[in-house]
Amino acid sequence: MLDRRTTIAALLKDRPDDLFVVPGLGSCTWDVASLGEDHRDFHNWGAMGGAAMIGLGLALAQPRLKVAVITGDGEMLMGLGSLASIGVQRPPNLAIIVFDNRHYGETGMQQSHTGLGVDLVAVARGCGIEETLAVEDEAGLKQLAGLLKRHDRTLFANVRIAAEEAPRVLPSRDGVEIKLRFRQAVAARAAGA
Repeated sequence: MLDRRTTIAALLKDRPDDLFVVPGLGSCTWDVASLGEDHRDFHNWGAMGGAAMIGLGLALAQPRLKVAVITGDGEMLMGLGSLASIGVQRPPNLAIIVFDNRHYGETGMQQSHTGLGVDLVAVARGCGIEETLAVEDEAGLKQLAGLLKRHDRTLFANVRIAAEEAPRVLPSRDGVEIKLRFRQAVAARAAGA
């Protein structure tokens, strides 16, 4: 199993200017924030289940940007219907990356459905997402990091991480500030593209 902070650092190392990130609620937001505040990150405070749909909307509205949704298994399970919408739309600039520790980390580390046999990669494939990966080791992580920078079709990856809590690194909690700086970063990149 992979360490979540090592994994996020590997995925976003040498991050291209056109890669915008929508981290899911809780630990994934803290993982992304652990790399430093970036105006290309759209943190979701209290919007559990919404990260994939926010990412889909951004990918469709801004086809010249690359969009990575990095969320947990609990949030992805809550928003399974979003995979059907993504599979129908298939934006080539969207990647959905699930950090799967097989637990509901935000509510007390109860075992999640992925720990009871639900296969999110199979669900994504069944929804029409063709480029799918199950990442369980360093070799798979390296492959995913490369794909994240150069994929040309919708990508779904389930990354098996250890069920350990990392120290919380909290980004701004000001929703208006997050929205405005993210909007400015999108507009600046779109104008320069």
